[in-house]
Amino acid sequence: MEAGTRPLDAGMILPDGLGQAIRETAADIAALLRTVADTTVPVPDSEWTVGEAAAHLALANELMADLAAGRERPYGDGTPQSLAGANERSLAAFGEREAEPLAAMIVAQADGFLDAIARASADQAADRTLVTPLGPMDRSTLASYLLTHMLGHGYDLARALDRPHMIDRARVGLCLPFLLVAMERVVDAAASDGFTARYALRLRGGPAFGVTFTDGAVSVTSGPPDRPDCAILTEPVTFLLIALGRCDPWRAIARGRVLAWGRKPWLAPRFPTLFTAP
Repeated sequence: MEAGTRPLDAGMILPDGLGQAIRETAADIAALLRTVADTTVPVPDSEWTVGEAAAHLALANELMADLAAGRERPYGDGTPQSLAGANERSLAAFGEREAEPLAAMIVAQADGFLDAIARASADQAADRTLVTPLGPMDRSTLASYLLTHMLGHGYDLARALDRPHMIDRARVGLCLPFLLVAMERVVDAAASDGFTARYALRLRGGPAFGVTFTDGAVSVTSGPPDRPDCAILTEPVTFLLIALGRCDPWRAIARGRVLAWGRKPWLAPRFPTLFTAP
């Protein structure tokens, strides 16, 4: 078989471009790591070093590949605190911190994930619901989860190394299926307690969706709600960075990357505070 070819096609059950985005993002992260001489460099706004963040990515890609293959891998209970604890335990049990081995593992496990997706497609298991760290998902949503996770930590590594990050409009669009599923699972109960409002959100040049809070309970829809209280238009890369807790929403508003209008436009800055990034 020629290099780069696959015996099966993961694209049979994934949205157009998602498999390629996963493979390219893993390669982008690996290319970043292969420029690193010292993996003890700290990651900004994080307790991790570059080596620890890369090790987490390698382990997470392995976890996702196992989940895609149908293997059960308990990993926390879905709360940010339990996920943080599971991350620390997995890092403590895994000693590799050198750039080259971690770069190779990140790429190999991303490929392994796509191979598992392709095998599921071939044996007609694609619609099976899988148990993930953020609740039940089908394999397509899990693939969106994997991409989102790699982009978040890839962005962190790029910042730490003062290199360009790999997030773009197309990749953000491929993260949306996961983000819309995860949003209902990462609501901050204390911040949303008793809150009622209807939000219409749109990515600039992209899709729109709705998020409705009713006395603290949240519902996410693929289209905007009727008569929203607040409409928010966000530049796509900024949207993902805010969703992942990597961007201050006030700063994004000040720079014109987030626009809000409607009957209650002042509700826009509150929106990201209603969730806890996993």
